[in-house]
Amino acid sequence: MTLRLPHRNRLLAMDVSLAIVNIVLLLIFFFVVTGQDARQSDELDLSETRHLPLDRLPSPILVIDRQGEWALDGAPITPDLLPVALERQGAQDQLYLIIDRAAPASQLIAALNRQELAGFDIRLVTLHGDGAE
Repeated sequence: MTLRLPHRNRLLAMDVSLAIVNIVLLLIFFFVVTGQDARQSDELDLSETRHLPLDRLPSPILVIDRQGEWALDGAPITPDLLPVALERQGAQDQLYLIIDRAAPASQLIAALNRQELAGFDIRLVTLHGDGAE
């Protein structure tokens, strides 16, 4: 005599791939929406650079104006002569840099990538317009 038991149905496995896809799409949508406000904000107030006596600034300080002209501690200089001028001043490994706020970012990046500045710890300096005359 054979005993026939009822056929056992397989348990259905839940497919989580659709839930994962939904979560990823929601995260992408969230970051796209929140990123839009940051890029379109007109509330950003850049600092304003005004005339300030060089004796109040750290030394040695390299100033790059909007036209790309360089000045080291107020004296005009070419980028090629910068290492010699810094050596004459007895500068250590630190160099302070001021660049015009209206200058394009590519000008700052190009200046920082120059071989003459390779061995220096560059510190960007900003001047606040309130106390300067």
